[in-house]
Amino acid sequence: MPLPDLLTRPLRAPLRHWVLSAFPRDPASSLDYDHPHGDPGWFGPDSATWRVHGDFPGMLAGGLAALTLQTLHPLALAGVWDHSNFRDDLLGRLRRTTAFVGGTTYAPRAQADALIERVRQIHTRVRGHGEDGRPYAADDPHLLTWVHVTEAYSFLQGYRRYSHVALPAGAADRYYGEVRRLAEALGARAVPASEREVLDYFRRVQPELVCSERSRVVLGLLAQVRLPVPAAGLSRDLFLLAAAALLPAWAVALLRHTPQQQRQARVAAHALWAIAPMFRAALSDGIASRACRRVGRSPDQLTRWPAQPRATN
Repeated sequence: MPLPDLLTRPLRAPLRHWVLSAFPRDPASSLDYDHPHGDPGWFGPDSATWRVHGDFPGMLAGGLAALTLQTLHPLALAGVWDHSNFRDDLLGRLRRTTAFVGGTTYAPRAQADALIERVRQIHTRVRGHGEDGRPYAADDPHLLTWVHVTEAYSFLQGYRRYSHVALPAGAADRYYGEVRRLAEALGARAVPASEREVLDYFRRVQPELVCSERSRVVLGLLAQVRLPVPAAGLSRDLFLLAAAALLPAWAVALLRHTPQQQRQARVAAHALWAIAPMFRAALSDGIASRACRRVGRSPDQLTRWPAQPRATN
């Protein structure tokens, strides 16, 4: 059972400090989540995306799960290996990814469009060859689809596991259908638009995946990342293990997680589920809340699912 409200109130301030230390708000950011009034951005307040992406524990655990999955594709990993400073600034990479997802989800449309275009331009410069000599390009639609599907799947699994909000029938398909548009804007093609299509996609792509020595190096760095927060090692391990609990069975097998590691993941998942509601209470002024107020809605509505959300084009 979740902890009673009276017991959790004293913990909200430390949790808020933890989140803002790990993922600080950039005062120099050009994103304005408060203006222009009435602008719903890419998705809008009735969307599945605003609900799924508004749950911090599920999104952080889901993001770490997605990163774990992405290390299994040799060509996707080669681009990171050759063109990223992940060895020296893995936390910075995580922060930039978080900022992109938050901006494209909740920022006004023109600002979200600018984020997408900037990433598209960066992708045009990321090219090379994998360990086996095959060429890769970050704007390859096949690789873009892989990255997108791993993220969408993991975010949704994180929401299911940690949000304390029941996912209504059809909501998963609604979510995949919405975020597909964003992947296509980045250049992905043949993007799965339903839960069944996502599972079919994973079955088709599995022969391309491998847990290589490069995979182990990146995952090893992730397991050692230092967050500028209290109890840094403990909180890092909690989220990494809670992320491992979200992985599909085929990925657990490919990563060769031991029975002990799987038990640790289940324990961490229960622990994160227990404290997850406190994150929402501690972050009541986050970008999801600001976006709701921009369009004249109460942020509380993101804890409920409308039966027939109005689509935003």
